[in-house]
Amino acid sequence: MSIPLSLSGKVALISGGSRGIGAATVRIFAAADAKVAFGYRSARSQADVLAKECGPNVFPIASDLNNPEAARSLVAKAVERFGRLDILIANHGVWPVEDVPIERMSDEQWRSTMSINLDGVFGLVKHAVAQMKAQPRTSGAAGHIVLISSTSGQRGEAYHCDYSATKGALISMTKGLSTELASAGIYVNSVAPGWVDTEMSAEALEDPKSGEEILRTIPLRRVGRPEEIAAPVLFLCTQHASFITGEVFNVNGGAVLAG
Repeated sequence: MSIPLSLSGKVALISGGSRGIGAATVRIFAAADAKVAFGYRSARSQADVLAKECGPNVFPIASDLNNPEAARSLVAKAVERFGRLDILIANHGVWPVEDVPIERMSDEQWRSTMSINLDGVFGLVKHAVAQMKAQPRTSGAAGHIVLISSTSGQRGEAYHCDYSATKGALISMTKGLSTELASAGIYVNSVAPGWVDTEMSAEALEDPKSGEEILRTIPLRRVGRPEEIAAPVLFLCTQHASFITGEVFNVNGGAVLAG
């Protein structure tokens, strides 16, 4: 007996969808028969290649998610394209690669990280929820929201307090929103990856010293692959996760346990 992880008839919006975890999520959602709109900031050529690869039901949208108004526009364009919105995956974000002690962290860096990683997510959730509540409900849940957090948001990360603060905030948002939106039939969960082999983490992973230190913190002794994060995200948006909300799904090779 096969148990398909199908999203047939569902429309998903995935932010930060042109590369890394986002692109893997676009691919697996498209393979699960969802209609997918995805946002990207500057990687237009990669976004176009991904959309062509995945077929006509995948639609790329240029969007710089550094404020709630930009998020409103992204949600509106996704709905304009596909007529409704059933799933939001808030995946976009920045991780300033340089280690910066708190006394040297500039106000500009702090504000930039907050505006993208937190303000942009707030805007996406705000406008996605409004759409989910206003549209006719199909079978199953009224909506699914998955916020991509990080192990950094659970145990902190020295010299990256801006990033850790935003990712910890997403976990708190998950807890609060899951109780707020349960009565409306909207599920809210978080997936918290550890180190994943993406462009964003490549510099740290490829450095001999930091790369070795990173592997020592992971019991499985390797970093994750983007598709290994995308698969749990998909699961949380299917009928098989119909009694799961408000959870933080750790996908990190055991790294939190070693922290």
